[in-house]
Amino acid sequence: MRKKGKFKRAEEFAKRIKEVYKEAEAVLRKSQEEIRKYIDRKRSKPEKYRVDNWMFLSTKDLKFQIKGRHSEKLIEQFMGPYKVKRIISTNTIELELLSTIKIHPVINISRVYMYRDQVEGQKKE
Repeated sequence: MRKKGKFKRAEEFAKRIKEVYKEAEAVLRKSQEEIRKYIDRKRSKPEKYRVDNWMFLSTKDLKFQIKGRHSEKLIEQFMGPYKVKRIISTNTIELELLSTIKIHPVINISRVYMYRDQVEGQKKE
């Protein structure tokens, strides 16, 4: 414990600084909650990936790694579906890719999306 001393002004200053700190902390916490509310509106819950699920792979940055394709305009936006070989972490999976695709099989989940079976009566091509 501190001794009460002769320095009244220093004690008042320290008390005022503590009050200002508490007020600033409360304002920051309130603004964080407001920001989180707006950011969370656009967030969706992550999908649960399992081994043996089928996934489509984005071709966004794979233009030159795909053999046998000459025109960049005619490449599909997504390739596949490919089977999930294993789940490495919450945001990376390993796919069973074809040998013609010369990329590493460990893919970030931002580059894939879940394959869904066609609805009954939907046209198959």
